[in-house]
Amino acid sequence: MNPFQFHSPAALIVEAGSAARMGEIVRSARSLRTSLRSLFIVSDAGVQRAGLLDDALLDLRRTGVAITLFTDVEADPSAHTVEAAARAAREANADAILGLGGGSPMDVAKLVALLAGGNEALDTVYGVGIAKGPRLPLVLVPTTSGTGSEATPVAIVTTGAGQKKGVVSPLLIPDCAVLDAKLTLGLPRPATAATGIDAMVHAIEAYTSRRLKNPLSDCLARDALRLLSANIERACEVGSDLAAREAMLLGASLAGLAFANAPVAAVHALAYPVGARFHVPHGLSNSLVLPAVMRFNLPEAVAPYSELASIVLPRATGSDAFRAQRLIDWLTALPDSLGLPTHLAEVGIAANDLQSLASDAMQQTRLLVNNPREVSYQDALDLYAEVL
Repeated sequence: MNPFQFHSPAALIVEAGSAARMGEIVRSARSLRTSLRSLFIVSDAGVQRAGLLDDALLDLRRTGVAITLFTDVEADPSAHTVEAAARAAREANADAILGLGGGSPMDVAKLVALLAGGNEALDTVYGVGIAKGPRLPLVLVPTTSGTGSEATPVAIVTTGAGQKKGVVSPLLIPDCAVLDAKLTLGLPRPATAATGIDAMVHAIEAYTSRRLKNPLSDCLARDALRLLSANIERACEVGSDLAAREAMLLGASLAGLAFANAPVAAVHALAYPVGARFHVPHGLSNSLVLPAVMRFNLPEAVAPYSELASIVLPRATGSDAFRAQRLIDWLTALPDSLGLPTHLAEVGIAANDLQSLASDAMQQTRLLVNNPREVSYQDALDLYAEVL
C-alpha cells in the first residue's frame, strides 16, 4: 500500500432539522468552545428568499451573538465578491464564519475564514498548499446535494472571462459540516438533477484519479455512488421525499470527502470553462461533458469503471469492458431522463467557441494531471465537439 494522508472535517452532523439548533452547533464546534461574540454568515439572495436561513438565524439570535449577514454571492463567485466579503468580515470583527447555501456561498465562506483570519491576500493563495493561515473557525451547511464543498479543501474563484482558479489547502476544511436534509426539500428538479450528477462526477473522478487515490477515498466514492444512483430519480420525481433527499445529501458529502483526498480530473477541467465563459451552473457543466470524458478515459479505466458498474447496475454481467460500457451508457442516458440539456448548443455554445474552451481547459493543469488518460489540446477540442 502506498503511503497516504486523509483530511476531513473535525465533525459531521447528519440530522434533519438541525438548522433549528444552529446556535448550539456553532458554539460546540471544537475551535469555538471558549468564546463567540461576532458571527459572519455567508449565503446568497436565493437562499435568503427561500427562507432557508430563517431557522438558523432565529436560533443564533437567541444566543445573543452579533450576526452579520452577507448574501451578495453570485454563482461562480468572483474574486471581487470574495474580497468584499472578507472586508465585511474584518469590519464586523468576526470571531467565526458560517457558510449556508450551495457550493458558491460555501466556497466564499471558506476563503473569508482564511482571509479575515490572517494577513494573506487572495491573489497570493491560488494553487495547492500555498495558503498558510491562520483562519477563523468555520461551519458549513449545504443546501444542495452536489458540490460536497462542506467536506473539501478546495474553493473555486472566477478571476476573469473563462478563467477559474482554485485555492487548495487543508485549512479550508471546516471545523464542522452540518447536513440538514430539510434545507434541500425545496430544491427544484433541474437543480436536484444537476447537483446530483455533479456529486456522481466527484465520486467517479475520485475513484479513477491517477494521483492520491487511496483505500479510504475508494470506500467513500463507492458508497457515495451507491446512495446517489439509487436516489437521484426519486429525489427529482418526489422532491418532498425526506429519505431520498437525505441519501442524496449524504452521498454528496461522502463524494466530497473522497475527492478532497483523491482529486478530480478532466471532467472538471472541461467543465470549468463552460461555467466561467457561459455562466452554466457547475453541476450542469459537469453533466454535459461527463459521458464524452468517460468514453475517452475508457481505455485506461476499464477496471475501475467495471467496479463502479457493479454498484450502479448490480445485475449487469459480462466482461469488465462490457460492464464499464454499460456504466457509461447509463450515465449518458441519465441527464436526458431527468430533463437536463445534453448538448453544449442547448446552453448557448457554438462551434466557434470550442477553441477558446479547449485553450481554457488546458490551463487546468492541477486537474488534468489527475486524469487516468493524458489530455491534449486536440483531445479537449474533440471532446467539446463530441457534445456540441
